[in-house]
Amino acid sequence: QVQLVESGGGLVQPGGSLRLSCVASGFPFSVTAMAWYRQAPGKERELVTSITSGGSTYYSDSVKGRFTISRVNAKNTVYQQMNNLKPEDTAVYYCFTRRSDNDYWGQGTQVTVSS
Repeated sequence: QVQLVESGGGLVQPGGSLRLSCVASGFPFSVTAMAWYRQAPGKERELVTSITSGGSTYYSDSVKGRFTISRVNAKNTVYQQMNNLKPEDTAVYYCFTRRSDNDYWGQGTQVTVSS
């Protein structure tokens, strides 16, 4: 079955960096688009970044220039490098993919940006 396992969250000061990882299994990763969403307390879940199987990327306006999504197909892993973090980036971050019209989510990893 499809599994998405995130890691890399934590507490960081404003201006700091974190790298999130998502290890995927149960489907042909190299031909599947992947994405990162986040959900802050009291807010709806929002798309942050995405990457196609061919490597084309999308960034939301709020993270453009600060976050970078990448993938290593040999490791079935998608990454999100987050630089110059701001308090408003505080959220639970989820790895996401869609296969055969079914949505799959990881368990989420907490990112807290605070001094």
